[in-house]
Parts: sequence; structure tokens; C-alpha cells
Amino acid sequence: MNKVFNRIESITGNVITVKAQNVQYKELAQINTRFGKSLAQVNKIDGDVVSLQVFAGGQGISTGDEVRFLGREMRVSFSEDLLGRIFNGSGEPRDKGPALTENMKPVGGPSVNPTKRILANRMMRTNIPMIDMFNTLVVSQKLPIFSISGEPYNQLLARIAMQAEADVIVLGGMGLKYDDFLYFKDELSQGGALSKTVMFIHTASDPTVECMMIPDMVLAVAEQFALQDKDVLVLLTDMTNFADAMKEIAITQEQVPSNRGYPGDLYSQLAARYEKAVDFANSGSVTVLAVTTMPGDDVTHPVPDNTGYITEGQYYLKGGRIEPFGSLSRLKQNVNGKTRKDHRALMDGMIRLYSSYKETLEKKNMGFSMNKWDEKLLKYGNLFENKMMDLSINLSLEKSLDLGWEILADCFQKDETGIKSDLTDEFWPK
Repeated sequence: MNKVFNRIESITGNVITVKAQNVQYKELAQINTRFGKSLAQVNKIDGDVVSLQVFAGGQGISTGDEVRFLGREMRVSFSEDLLGRIFNGSGEPRDKGPALTENMKPVGGPSVNPTKRILANRMMRTNIPMIDMFNTLVVSQKLPIFSISGEPYNQLLARIAMQAEADVIVLGGMGLKYDDFLYFKDELSQGGALSKTVMFIHTASDPTVECMMIPDMVLAVAEQFALQDKDVLVLLTDMTNFADAMKEIAITQEQVPSNRGYPGDLYSQLAARYEKAVDFANSGSVTVLAVTTMPGDDVTHPVPDNTGYITEGQYYLKGGRIEPFGSLSRLKQNVNGKTRKDHRALMDGMIRLYSSYKETLEKKNMGFSMNKWDEKLLKYGNLFENKMMDLSINLSLEKSLDLGWEILADCFQKDETGIKSDLTDEFWPK
């Protein structure tokens, strides 16, 4: 039975407070105002004092308005009709399509029981050489993309969405500029990927509480698709905005702040979302790629710092490229040996030579004279950056490996690469 209260104790920004009993954390409530109905969610209970975050904001709410608790948490509709659709953080359509209200599923539930999981052992192809060849993305992996503002991380996500070998893409945007929202919509539509994509978008002008709902909505839908034997790729941007929304609400509720004002449960909140990545034993999978912007390029900032303890590596986006140094996929060894027998040796050899190129480039910039080996390294470094590191390149893993051998052959002799002779004899371009 719905619980109804006709007195609001206080209104602070988007947070209202009522006195109520038998109410659960994260329970939804409907506020009936003279302007219409607003949805709110319980986010703090202190005895009989209940705080609720109003989705549409506190404007227009008065202390005499009716608060009706709904006895349930947030839910999202699930069906094949979701594909190609765009919703906000409340699950309402952004694309002027019909609202979906059937087969409602709860959001924000616990992560999958470990006994239902299998170890990550399959590659998820993206056709981006710096990912597939050097830091392979593995099905059911959880990886952040560490970046700073101004880097093309949304462009990278759009490219991955169009090229990834996934059955379904679920994209969650938090605090997006409206231009970025339109960019995703246009790119995926023109690239032919919108038909297999579901988008949940929160823009910077939307209510803060909807920003916090985006990851839960996205992951709930992704999990349902995975249970239908589909490989699902979840793309989130930007988890720092999600953490900032948590901080904003914590400050409103006068919680004791932790590091740099973030709530003390920041780690647990991030982990609860990332741990939804899973490869089901008898069904599909959920793989998570999430942008985490670093204010001031500071990797010790609380959000990237906590994220690094939860995830299985990271991609560093710097200068419009995925940096080979600092980027890491801890699970790539689970699949590299199953791709092509030259994969691991070629990957190691090319990165080793690129490291030597960086040292030679530093010597050149300091005015030291260059010998023949240095000239070879400089040529190699330029080819590597232009043909491998450019994010606009769209190549299968096999073609990337062949290109790697061509670059080596263009710059070095076989015995100068440090790669085993049995591999150079087989794969060196004729």
C-alpha cells in the first residue's frame, strides 16, 4: 500500500525532507504539486527523517505538497524495442519515441554471483591497432579510459561503438554537452551502429540525480541482454561527472566529506558499477569501457585513483592517441596466445623499439649527433605513430600484425629487431 504524507519539512535545492516510517533506501516517491507530478528517490534515512532527491529539481515544490511513496526502487523497461532508442536518466524517451512500460526490471542490483561467471578468455575486436594489437580488450573486462578535458575520448568511444565486435552497445552519457550528445547520435546513425545501440543520456542541464542513475540504468539493460546470450559492450562517459554528482548531493545532505570533498564511500560506489562486468557461464557477457577524466591531468585525483584499484588496467588517452606507455590490459595475456603465434612477440618487439625511439628523439632534441641506428629509430618512430597510433585507422588484428612486420622491414634488418628468428623467417615481408 502506498504511503502518503502531506507535509514536507524542508526544501534544500533538489533535496526535500519528510518525516516517514517504513521507507526503504532508494525507494521512489511521487510528489504531487500544483504544476504536475515529480519523481523523487530516497537517498538518506535518519530515524524517521527521510531525504529525497527530486529528479526534476526542487523548483515549484511547496511544503504542503503531497509525497506518495511507491514502495519500489527505480526500474527500467527491457525488450528488443530498446535497440535504436535514446532515453534520459529516468528512463524517459529523449528521441520523441513512445515510452516503454512493459517488462520492468529493477536497476542497481548486486553484481553477478561468482559461481555464474567464467574467466575472461575471449578477445573483443575493435579494429583499433593500439587496442587490438598492443592492449587487447577482453570480453567481460572492465577498463577505464584515463584522459584530460579536450582529448577526443567521446570520438574514441563512438569509433569503438561502430567497430567493436559486440552484439549490443549500451552507451551511458553523464554530464554531456548537448553537442556531444548530438555527435554520438549522428555518428552512430551514419555509421550504421544505432540499430544495435541503446543510449541513456544525461546532459549538463539535466537534474543531478539523473546523472547518478545513468550507470545503473545502462548496466541493468546490459545485464538483461547478456542473459539473452548476447555479448554487450557498455560505454560510459564520464565517470568523473558521476562522482561529482555524488559529491554534490553529499554536500547538500551535509555529509562529512572525505578526500577533496568526495563522499567516503566513493570506492564502493564505483566498484558496485564496474563489478557488473561479467561473462556468464551459459549465456552472454558484459564488457565495460568507461571514460574517467583527470582534473589537471592528475592521476592521484580521487576518482582515477580509486578506479585504478577496481579495474583491470587502463587506456591513457594523450595527445589524441592511446599512449603505449602507461596503458595496460591486464587480461590481454589470456587471449594473445590464441590470436596468431607472432602476436605477443611482435607486440613486445615493436614497443621495445618505440621506447628506444623515444630515447633517441630526446637525444636529438638535446642536440646530440645521430648515428645510423638513431636514424633508423627515428624513421621507425614516425611510421609507428602515423600508421599504428592514429585513432582513425580501422584495421583488423591480422592486418595490423602484417602492417607491423612491414614497418619493421622498412626500417631494420631481421636481426636488428630482437624478435626470434623462426618468427622473422615466417612473417618477414618477402
